Amino acid sequence: MKRRKFVAATAAVATAAAGPPDEKPAIDGGTPVRSTPLRAGYWGTQFYDEKERAELLDVLDAQSPFRWYGAKTPAKVLQFEKEFAARMQTKFALGVTSGTAALQCALAALNIGPGDEVILPAWTWHSCFNAIILAGALPVCVEIDESFNIDPAAIERHLTPQTKAIMAVHLQGNPCDMTRILAIAKKHGVRVLEDCAQSVGASYQGRPVGSFGDIGIYSLQLNKTITAGEGGAVVTNDPVLFERAARFHDLGGFRAPHQQWAGAARVDWYFGTNFRMNEFSGGVLLAQLRKLDRIIGAAQANARAVYDGIGDLPGVKFRSRPDPQGELGTGVFIDFATKARCDRFLAAMKAENVAASKPGGSVVLPTLPHIMAKATHPNWPSFQSARGRSIQYGPGSCPHTLDILQRFGGVLIDPKFTRQDVGDIVKAIRKVYPAV
Repeated sequence: MKRRKFVAATAAVATAAAGPPDEKPAIDGGTPVRSTPLRAGYWGTQFYDEKERAELLDVLDAQSPFRWYGAKTPAKVLQFEKEFAARMQTKFALGVTSGTAALQCALAALNIGPGDEVILPAWTWHSCFNAIILAGALPVCVEIDESFNIDPAAIERHLTPQTKAIMAVHLQGNPCDMTRILAIAKKHGVRVLEDCAQSVGASYQGRPVGSFGDIGIYSLQLNKTITAGEGGAVVTNDPVLFERAARFHDLGGFRAPHQQWAGAARVDWYFGTNFRMNEFSGGVLLAQLRKLDRIIGAAQANARAVYDGIGDLPGVKFRSRPDPQGELGTGVFIDFATKARCDRFLAAMKAENVAASKPGGSVVLPTLPHIMAKATHPNWPSFQSARGRSIQYGPGSCPHTLDILQRFGGVLIDPKFTRQDVGDIVKAIRKVYPAV
């Protein structure tokens, strides 16, 4: 949509949705904005059509579901890898079975193991912490800021001589402040692993997230931008990191197609696991990848319409966005200053039949009982060092993170929302915001 038409459309949505200033919120006895609930769905599956079906039938007809050989020469996963690397503006991409598998491959590629420390945000998904533990390394949690991402200002005080990598996790579609994170990493000589699981297709300063650090990972699970139900990918510009990730995901070997892509084998065999993507997943993801820009464009347009429709509310303060143009448009979140106000906003929005929530899709890792207890095998190396024993997790280690997540509330966005749906979101927020 051309900018002039887009601005005109969003202005029309805001004007139509505003309603009379004295309209009573439904929670206080007024009429709900909607008669039926509005809730965001799963993005990628809503775009399934004959393209995905054709890719699946190709694999069935070829009788070759294994990515490396079969009745006919398989090609889906390799083609997905090539196109994914091009889309993410990296030299290499590796398709794997999940975002969790991608994290383990990335850590193996970085040669992270016992004695090493990895910085990660206190609020992120279990996979980030688990992958570090499974590498035998030590997770060091850092507070988030009001972008819901790792706070660059808090990183340096957690660095030690054992710090080997910073895990920059782009959460809920919002890019991290990569300029500051990369500067810290360069200053201290540590690697950067970008976790783009929740931000597939987001960008920062005009480049796709995942293309800035030493290595990046993506999840292609049901809740993500594009999906095959499960799946993941690793990207990098470094042929050695690519080879190590590829070897780790395939029992230590380096197959000819990947070797040809990298130009040569540079690493000897070493121990690995089996995270190979199958051709059915590769085919579905190939079709989905070719729709990625359409999915993102629709979501971003809807999110911008909501931002524009409520941006004039007195004192409204949105989640911090290091790059508003590159944000995926997953959700629009507002700071309500206190938990009580946020809770009332969520209840009032529910009464209007417009789903709203606090930040989600992650957990405050240091507050989980098994993490506070460091519940690994008694001889597992992660917590056996003096440094590992000295680290204390728990609510006291992340008070700022807990505060942010309690006072921000918002609405999740769907690329398939209609103009009426977006107008209802704007109208509902404009109705209830003054009351809270």
